[in-house]
Parts: sequence; structure tokens; C-alpha cells
Amino acid sequence: MARYVKDLVLNKPEYFVTFIMNDYLQKNQFVVSEWKGEPAYRTGDALIEGYKYLKWSYENGTLHLEAWMKSTFGKEMGLDGFVGALQKKPYREGLEQLFHVLEQAIPEAGMNEMTGQQGMNGANGQPKSQPVQVKTVDNSGAATMALVFGILAFGISFLSPLISIILAILGYSRARIGMQSALKGRAKAGRNFCIVAIVLSIILWVTNLVLTIMVR
Repeated sequence: MARYVKDLVLNKPEYFVTFIMNDYLQKNQFVVSEWKGEPAYRTGDALIEGYKYLKWSYENGTLHLEAWMKSTFGKEMGLDGFVGALQKKPYREGLEQLFHVLEQAIPEAGMNEMTGQQGMNGANGQPKSQPVQVKTVDNSGAATMALVFGILAFGISFLSPLISIILAILGYSRARIGMQSALKGRAKAGRNFCIVAIVLSIILWVTNLVLTIMVR
């Protein structure tokens, strides 16, 4: 399956785009890595969430971004389709939020600051530096969803282990993202609920299977 490719025309200063991209990578815990010899950023894990990859460049006012995941068999997997949908959905949601932040309007004063143009002079005759107020990626919503999914997964584990595992995977993916938000506590609690729900669901599932075989 082809990787997800996005060419977004921004026509904004390179400093701004680089700042937003680095902020996104840091908050989503991407690290410098490679994919079969190709330089790329990677996040996620091999056990529950799956590995997610990303690479980007910015030239002539256009952001070029490529995103994909590693399939169970080690192959490249795009962000569409049914296979791995539970892991793909939060990744796509995060990218959509990133694009929205990148498209925000920059105040004229901030634009001048980024492009190196001098503003008003201070008392000592030096150019006065004006902080650029821009929105960045906010993962607080992911932290809240992680807690909600975690609590639901834990509660449902006693009734339906399969549904519990699905909810736990959804929650775990969002918990990792939410760990870099202002609601880190919620994300951590949600992650713990999800881990307990997965372990408990597996135990209940295996126990039920063993009892069924013994009865037969």
C-alpha cells in the first residue's frame, strides 16, 4: 500500500515551518531513525501501537510530507484501508491537526521578525525583539480520550475481552501522544488503564478458552 503523501502550499517563512514541525515531532515523540536505508523519523512501538514513520521537507513555500507505518510483516503500510485501522486513525488525526496549525495566519509583526526585518528600536538603540505568538499542536484532547478509552476498556474487559482490547489499543495510542501535553496526568492514567485492560482481557480470554476445552 502506498505511503501517505501531502504537498501543502504554505508560502510562509522557513523558520516558522521548521519550528512547528519540530514542535510536532517532539510532542509526538518522534526520533531520528531510518526506513530501509532511507532517513526518516519514527515513533510508536512494535507491540501495541506499531511503528509510525514520517519525513518532510520545505522548499519554495511548499511542505512535502510523507507518512507511513510498518506492517506486521515488516512492509510499508499507508494510512488508508482496513488493515491496522486502529493504529492509523490517531496518526491521521494528528497530521490533520498539524496541517491546520501550519496554515494559521502569522501576525505581520511576527512575519517581520521571522524574515529578519527590524522593528522598533529599544531604549539602547538596538532592535526590539517581539515574540511571535503562534498556535502549536495541542495534544490535550488525546490525553482526555486516552483516559476515557482506558476506563471503558478496563470496565468492559470482564464482559467482552475482544472489545476491551480494541478500546485499549485506541486509548494507548492516544496516551503516548497526550504524554507531551498539559494533561500529562490524564494520559498516564489512561495508559495504565489500557495496559491493565489488555493484560486482564488476555487472561480472561485464555481462561475462558481453557474452561471451554475442559468442559468438552
